[in-house]
Amino acid sequence: MESRNEIFQTLRDALVELFELEPERISLEANLYQDLEIDSIDAVDLIDHIKRQTGKKIAAEEFKSVRTVGDVVEAVYRLVNPQPA
Repeated sequence: MESRNEIFQTLRDALVELFELEPERISLEANLYQDLEIDSIDAVDLIDHIKRQTGKKIAAEEFKSVRTVGDVVEAVYRLVNPQPA
């Protein structure tokens, strides 16, 4: 899971599996809370799923700023591809 596209595919599969969403509803622009009706408990489940997939945990503080599927993709991308200091 290194490219944004791979991350999106994995995330879409997770959203379908975890929350029984239709794949066609999931786009980079889809709002997690309004369009996909994910609540805070679902978000915790999603964070846990991402941790199992990547072996790394997204900080809860970082996840608070996430609003769209694209935001999650970007957060995971930064997690698995850290910028050199």
